[in-house]
Amino acid sequence: MSEDGLPYAEVIGDPIEGSKSPVIHRFWLEKAGIAGAYDRRRVERGKLDAYLAERRPDPDWRGANVTMPLKLDAIAAADRATDRAVAAGAANLLVPRDGELVAGNSDVGAVMFLLARLHEEGRAMGRITLFGNGGAARAVLVSCRSLGLVDVVIHARNMTRAVKLAVEFGLAHPPRPFTAPVTGDGIINATPLGMDGNKCLNCDVSGLSDNGWVFDLVTAPARTPLIEDAEKRGLAIVDGIDMLVEQAAASFQLFFDAEAPRDYDAELFERLRA
Repeated sequence: MSEDGLPYAEVIGDPIEGSKSPVIHRFWLEKAGIAGAYDRRRVERGKLDAYLAERRPDPDWRGANVTMPLKLDAIAAADRATDRAVAAGAANLLVPRDGELVAGNSDVGAVMFLLARLHEEGRAMGRITLFGNGGAARAVLVSCRSLGLVDVVIHARNMTRAVKLAVEFGLAHPPRPFTAPVTGDGIINATPLGMDGNKCLNCDVSGLSDNGWVFDLVTAPARTPLIEDAEKRGLAIVDGIDMLVEQAAASFQLFFDAEAPRDYDAELFERLRA
Protein backbone atom coordinates (compact mmCIF):
# COMPACT_ATOMS: atom_id res chain seq x y z
CA MET A 1 0.00 0.00 0.00
CA SER A 2 1.10 3.60 -0.49
CA GLU A 3 2.39 5.33 2.62
CA ASP A 4 -0.44 7.87 2.65
CA GLY A 5 -3.19 5.57 1.36
CA LEU A 6 -3.53 7.44 -1.94
CA PRO A 7 -4.16 5.70 -5.24
CA TYR A 8 -0.93 5.53 -7.18
CA ALA A 9 0.58 4.40 -10.46
CA GLU A 10 4.14 4.31 -11.72
CA VAL A 11 6.40 3.74 -14.68
CA ILE A 12 8.67 0.71 -14.71
CA GLY A 13 11.70 -0.25 -16.78
CA ASP A 14 15.48 -0.23 -16.86
CA PRO A 15 16.96 2.34 -17.04
CA ILE A 16 14.20 4.47 -15.54
CA GLU A 17 15.87 7.46 -13.88
CA GLY A 18 15.39 9.75 -16.88
CA SER A 19 11.70 8.98 -17.43
CA LYS A 20 9.52 12.05 -17.80
CA SER A 21 6.30 10.15 -17.10
CA PRO A 22 6.19 11.24 -13.42
CA VAL A 23 6.40 14.88 -14.51
CA ILE A 24 3.40 14.44 -16.80
CA HIS A 25 1.15 12.50 -14.46
CA ARG A 26 1.95 14.60 -11.39
CA PHE A 27 1.22 17.74 -13.43
CA TRP A 28 -2.17 16.39 -14.48
CA LEU A 29 -3.02 15.17 -10.97
CA GLU A 30 -2.37 18.66 -9.63
CA LYS A 31 -4.29 20.45 -12.37
CA ALA A 32 -7.24 18.06 -12.07
CA GLY A 33 -7.29 18.32 -8.28
CA ILE A 34 -6.97 14.56 -7.87
CA ALA A 35 -5.45 13.12 -4.70
CA GLY A 36 -3.08 10.56 -6.16
CA ALA A 37 0.56 9.79 -6.79
CA TYR A 38 2.80 8.69 -9.65
CA ASP A 39 6.40 7.58 -9.43
CA ARG A 40 9.09 5.60 -11.25
CA ARG A 41 10.58 2.25 -10.31
CA ARG A 42 13.50 0.40 -11.79
CA VAL A 43 12.52 -3.14 -12.74
CA GLU A 44 15.14 -5.21 -14.51
CA ARG A 45 14.29 -7.73 -17.17
CA GLY A 46 13.70 -11.02 -15.44
CA LYS A 47 12.25 -9.36 -12.33
CA LEU A 48 8.87 -8.33 -13.72
CA ASP A 49 7.04 -11.30 -12.17
CA ALA A 50 8.44 -10.50 -8.71
CA TYR A 51 7.39 -6.86 -9.08
CA LEU A 52 3.86 -7.83 -10.10
CA ALA A 53 3.56 -10.34 -7.26
CA GLU A 54 4.24 -7.44 -4.90
CA ARG A 55 1.84 -5.03 -6.60
CA ARG A 56 -1.16 -7.21 -7.46
CA PRO A 57 -2.56 -7.43 -3.89
CA ASP A 58 -2.08 -3.71 -3.21
CA PRO A 59 -5.53 -2.02 -3.25
CA ASP A 60 -3.95 1.41 -3.81
CA TRP A 61 -2.01 0.37 -6.93
CA ARG A 62 -3.73 1.55 -10.11
CA GLY A 63 -1.24 0.14 -12.60
CA ALA A 64 2.01 0.85 -14.38
CA ASN A 65 3.32 2.24 -17.60
CA VAL A 66 5.90 -0.11 -19.05
CA THR A 67 9.01 0.95 -20.91
CA MET A 68 12.15 -0.74 -22.23
CA PRO A 69 13.09 -3.55 -21.89
CA LEU A 70 9.82 -4.92 -20.50
CA LYS A 71 7.24 -4.26 -23.23
CA LEU A 72 7.40 -7.74 -24.72
CA ASP A 73 7.48 -9.41 -21.30
CA ALA A 74 4.53 -7.39 -19.98
CA ILE A 75 1.98 -8.91 -22.32
CA ALA A 76 3.02 -12.42 -21.26
CA ALA A 77 2.84 -11.48 -17.57
CA ALA A 78 -0.78 -10.27 -17.78
CA ASP A 79 -3.93 -12.34 -17.38
CA ARG A 80 -5.40 -10.92 -20.56
CA ALA A 81 -4.59 -8.27 -23.14
CA THR A 82 -6.42 -5.67 -25.21
CA ASP A 83 -6.77 -6.12 -28.96
CA ARG A 84 -4.09 -3.52 -29.66
CA ALA A 85 -1.65 -5.13 -27.27
CA VAL A 86 -2.27 -8.51 -28.88
CA ALA A 87 -1.83 -7.06 -32.37
CA ALA A 88 1.44 -5.42 -31.35
CA GLY A 89 2.63 -8.38 -29.32
CA ALA A 90 3.78 -5.85 -26.73
CA ALA A 91 2.33 -3.77 -23.90
CA ASN A 92 3.24 -0.39 -22.46
CA LEU A 93 0.51 -0.52 -19.85
CA LEU A 94 -0.52 -2.89 -17.06
CA VAL A 95 -3.79 -2.18 -15.23
CA PRO A 96 -5.64 -4.21 -12.56
CA ARG A 97 -9.30 -4.76 -13.47
CA ASP A 98 -11.83 -6.96 -11.65
CA GLY A 99 -9.20 -9.19 -10.12
CA GLU A 100 -7.23 -9.57 -13.34
CA LEU A 101 -4.15 -7.82 -14.70
CA VAL A 102 -4.81 -6.38 -18.15
CA ALA A 103 -2.05 -5.53 -20.63
CA GLY A 104 -2.74 -2.57 -22.90
CA ASN A 105 -0.95 -0.61 -25.57
CA SER A 106 -1.57 3.13 -25.63
CA ASP A 107 1.49 3.56 -27.90
CA VAL A 108 -0.59 2.39 -30.86
CA GLY A 109 -3.25 5.07 -30.43
CA ALA A 110 -0.63 7.76 -29.84
CA VAL A 111 1.29 6.89 -33.01
CA MET A 112 -1.94 6.79 -35.02
CA PHE A 113 -2.96 10.22 -33.74
CA LEU A 114 0.42 11.80 -34.50
CA LEU A 115 0.74 10.24 -37.96
CA ALA A 116 -2.81 11.36 -38.79
CA ARG A 117 -1.84 14.88 -37.71
CA LEU A 118 1.10 14.85 -40.11
CA HIS A 119 -1.26 13.76 -42.89
CA GLU A 120 -3.73 16.53 -42.03
CA GLU A 121 -0.85 19.02 -42.24
CA GLY A 122 -0.32 17.94 -45.85
CA ARG A 123 2.88 15.97 -45.31
CA ALA A 124 3.76 13.21 -47.77
CA MET A 125 2.87 9.77 -46.45
CA GLY A 126 4.47 7.43 -48.97
CA ARG A 127 7.41 5.23 -48.05
CA ILE A 128 8.20 5.19 -44.33
CA THR A 129 11.49 3.98 -42.87
CA LEU A 130 11.16 2.40 -39.43
CA PHE A 131 14.26 2.19 -37.25
CA GLY A 132 14.02 -0.74 -34.83
CA ASN A 133 12.38 -4.13 -34.30
CA GLY A 134 11.38 -4.15 -30.60
CA GLY A 135 8.16 -3.48 -28.73
CA ALA A 136 7.88 0.18 -29.81
CA ALA A 137 8.50 -0.76 -33.43
CA ARG A 138 5.72 -3.32 -33.26
CA ALA A 139 3.30 -0.64 -32.04
CA VAL A 140 4.35 1.57 -34.95
CA LEU A 141 3.67 -1.22 -37.45
CA VAL A 142 0.19 -1.83 -36.01
CA SER A 143 -0.51 1.90 -36.26
CA CYS A 144 0.69 2.12 -39.85
CA ARG A 145 -1.38 -0.90 -40.85
CA SER A 146 -4.48 0.58 -39.19
CA LEU A 147 -3.99 3.82 -41.13
CA GLY A 148 -3.40 2.06 -44.44
CA LEU A 149 0.27 3.04 -44.57
CA VAL A 150 1.71 -0.12 -46.09
CA ASP A 151 4.96 1.06 -47.70
CA VAL A 152 7.21 0.53 -44.66
CA VAL A 153 10.85 -0.54 -44.62
CA ILE A 154 12.52 -1.72 -41.42
CA HIS A 155 16.13 -0.71 -40.74
CA ALA A 156 17.67 -2.71 -37.90
CA ARG A 157 20.87 -4.06 -36.40
CA ASN A 158 19.46 -7.53 -35.66
CA MET A 159 18.51 -8.65 -39.14
CA THR A 160 17.18 -12.05 -38.02
CA ARG A 161 14.59 -10.45 -35.76
CA ALA A 162 13.84 -7.77 -38.36
CA VAL A 163 13.12 -10.38 -41.05
CA LYS A 164 10.73 -12.21 -38.72
CA LEU A 165 8.94 -8.94 -37.95
CA ALA A 166 8.67 -8.01 -41.64
CA VAL A 167 7.18 -11.40 -42.44
CA GLU A 168 4.76 -11.23 -39.50
CA PHE A 169 3.40 -7.87 -40.66
CA GLY A 170 3.45 -8.77 -44.36
CA LEU A 171 5.80 -5.98 -45.38
CA ALA A 172 6.57 -5.80 -49.09
CA HIS A 173 10.22 -4.86 -48.62
CA PRO A 174 12.97 -6.86 -46.90
CA PRO A 175 14.66 -5.21 -43.91
CA ARG A 176 17.88 -3.30 -44.41
CA PRO A 177 20.91 -2.71 -42.20
CA PHE A 178 20.52 0.20 -39.83
CA THR A 179 23.15 2.26 -41.66
CA ALA A 180 21.65 1.78 -45.14
CA PRO A 181 20.67 5.01 -46.96
CA VAL A 182 17.14 6.22 -46.27
CA THR A 183 14.76 7.30 -49.02
CA GLY A 184 11.06 8.12 -49.03
CA ASP A 185 8.88 10.50 -47.07
CA GLY A 186 9.31 9.75 -43.39
CA ILE A 187 11.48 8.22 -40.71
CA ILE A 188 10.21 6.79 -37.43
CA ASN A 189 12.90 6.04 -34.87
CA ALA A 190 11.64 3.37 -32.46
CA THR A 191 15.04 2.64 -30.90
CA PRO A 192 17.02 4.24 -28.03
CA LEU A 193 19.63 5.42 -30.52
CA GLY A 194 20.04 9.17 -30.14
CA MET A 195 19.12 8.96 -26.45
CA ASP A 196 21.64 10.35 -23.97
CA GLY A 197 24.59 7.95 -24.09
CA ASN A 198 23.45 6.21 -27.31
CA LYS A 199 25.01 7.32 -30.58
CA CYS A 200 22.73 7.98 -33.54
CA LEU A 201 23.90 5.49 -36.19
CA ASN A 202 21.94 6.96 -39.08
CA CYS A 203 20.97 10.63 -38.94
CA ASP A 204 21.18 11.29 -42.68
CA VAL A 205 17.82 12.68 -43.78
CA SER A 206 19.04 13.94 -47.17
CA GLY A 207 17.15 11.15 -48.98
CA LEU A 208 13.74 12.21 -47.65
CA SER A 209 11.34 14.18 -49.82
CA ASP A 210 11.08 17.95 -49.34
CA ASN A 211 7.60 17.44 -47.90
CA GLY A 212 8.84 14.73 -45.58
CA TRP A 213 9.03 14.34 -41.83
CA VAL A 214 10.83 12.72 -38.91
CA PHE A 215 9.16 11.09 -35.91
CA ASP A 216 11.64 10.26 -33.12
CA LEU A 217 10.31 8.39 -30.09
CA VAL A 218 13.37 9.26 -27.97
CA THR A 219 12.44 11.60 -25.09
CA ALA A 220 15.83 12.48 -23.58
CA PRO A 221 17.05 14.62 -25.12
CA ALA A 222 13.96 15.94 -26.87
CA ARG A 223 16.23 17.45 -29.55
CA THR A 224 18.03 14.34 -30.76
CA PRO A 225 20.66 14.41 -33.53
CA LEU A 226 18.01 13.03 -35.89
CA ILE A 227 15.58 15.80 -34.98
CA GLU A 228 18.29 18.45 -35.39
CA ASP A 229 19.22 17.20 -38.87
CA ALA A 230 15.55 17.16 -39.88
CA GLU A 231 15.10 20.73 -38.66
CA LYS A 232 18.06 21.88 -40.76
CA ARG A 233 16.27 20.52 -43.83
CA GLY A 234 12.97 22.13 -42.86
CA LEU A 235 11.18 18.80 -42.44
CA ALA A 236 8.19 18.35 -40.16
CA ILE A 237 9.05 17.12 -36.68
CA VAL A 238 7.29 14.87 -34.18
CA ASP A 239 9.44 14.29 -31.12
CA GLY A 240 9.38 11.87 -28.23
CA ILE A 241 7.67 14.39 -25.98
CA ASP A 242 4.69 14.54 -28.36
CA MET A 243 4.51 10.76 -28.25
CA LEU A 244 4.97 10.53 -24.49
CA VAL A 245 2.15 12.95 -23.71
CA GLU A 246 -0.33 11.33 -26.11
CA GLN A 247 0.20 7.83 -24.77
CA ALA A 248 0.23 9.15 -21.19
CA ALA A 249 -3.20 10.75 -21.61
CA ALA A 250 -4.79 7.37 -22.31
CA SER A 251 -2.93 5.84 -19.37
CA PHE A 252 -3.98 8.63 -17.00
CA GLN A 253 -7.66 8.01 -17.65
CA LEU A 254 -7.26 4.29 -16.93
CA PHE A 255 -5.23 4.87 -13.77
CA PHE A 256 -7.27 7.65 -12.19
CA ASP A 257 -10.67 7.38 -13.88
CA ALA A 258 -10.48 10.94 -15.18
CA GLU A 259 -9.53 12.60 -18.45
CA ALA A 260 -6.14 14.27 -18.56
CA PRO A 261 -6.58 18.08 -18.30
CA ARG A 262 -5.22 18.87 -21.78
CA ASP A 263 -6.15 22.56 -21.54
CA TYR A 264 -2.75 23.03 -19.89
CA ASP A 265 -0.70 21.44 -22.69
CA ALA A 266 1.30 24.58 -23.45
CA GLU A 267 2.53 24.78 -19.87
CA LEU A 268 3.23 21.05 -19.72
CA PHE A 269 5.19 20.93 -22.98
CA GLU A 270 7.25 23.94 -21.95
CA ARG A 271 8.15 22.16 -18.72
CA LEU A 272 9.01 18.90 -20.48
CA ARG A 273 11.22 20.54 -23.10
CA ALA A 274 13.04 22.88 -20.71
